[in-house]
Amino acid sequence: MRDDSHLPQALRGLRLPMIAAPLFIISVPELVIAQCKAGIIGSFPALNAREPEGAPPLLDAWLTQITEELDRHNQAHPDRPAAPFAVNQIVHRSNARLKRDLEICVRHKVPLWITSLGARVEVNEAAHSCGGVVLHDVINDTFARKAIAKGADGLVAVAAGAGGHAGQQSPFALVQEIRSWFDGPLALSGAIATGQSLLAARAMGADFGYVGSPFIATDEANADAGYKDMIVDSGAEDIVYSSLFTGVWGNYLRGSVEAAGMDPDNLPTADAASMDFASGSSKPKAWKTIWGAGQGIGVVKARAPVAALVDRIAEEYAAAGDALCRTFGETP
Repeated sequence: MRDDSHLPQALRGLRLPMIAAPLFIISVPELVIAQCKAGIIGSFPALNAREPEGAPPLLDAWLTQITEELDRHNQAHPDRPAAPFAVNQIVHRSNARLKRDLEICVRHKVPLWITSLGARVEVNEAAHSCGGVVLHDVINDTFARKAIAKGADGLVAVAAGAGGHAGQQSPFALVQEIRSWFDGPLALSGAIATGQSLLAARAMGADFGYVGSPFIATDEANADAGYKDMIVDSGAEDIVYSSLFTGVWGNYLRGSVEAAGMDPDNLPTADAASMDFASGSSKPKAWKTIWGAGQGIGVVKARAPVAALVDRIAEEYAAAGDALCRTFGETP
């Protein structure tokens, strides 16, 4: 496995090589701050910050809150500084807020940008204008090449088993193809919920694990109590893959689909033309109780604070590394 010397400065020196995925509705400043204080990159979708019509941009207030709280933490704890944070931008053409949100992020000098649903040169240029690093999420090698050609600095490989919008390719195949030509920052998404799976992602060639679903059941997450309980009570067999709810294929909790009165095994499909981010939402209101999750949730056995979840993964990661070193006769 490589060290982090090849990475941009903003991606170095983390407690764990881990990025917390931006979760629709769920990722709010309290969650992001807790993730960063725990030593991993926290993130949130810009579209989560929705204000009443005519009110000042909530995204502006969120970025101020996050930045000021992390600055206070770093001053009080110089020996264990917080990790940087990322903002996820949905760059689909229907996102009417994109231009405004880009301007706000540039003004706040957001250090890390995660872009989704389309690679756009002007978005990458906006990030680079304030020193930001751009990671673009992709589900195959073709999209990966397009993203880098349009100026992204790195990639998030979204493999089979990931929560929310997910691809269908094995993580082994996806990382292998990308690494055959790309040597820059690479995160892997897809059922990473333990320290062992995080170490496996690194061994395969990824620089980071991209972890989302386990954070839904944390105390700081802005998720319905029933959603958190369903994460705790579910496993890989309780995940349904469908395009119905957003027009993009993704993974959802079977129980939430059944609760909405639908048959999870006989869902109609929808195409990408049905995506509409004009109102700042990635789901029609009719589907607001359809809950996304990835296949790795079987290890989530209870609700917990973010710090406890990250501690658990860190302990497993170290133990798995030590075990491998012993297996190969090396010093940990």
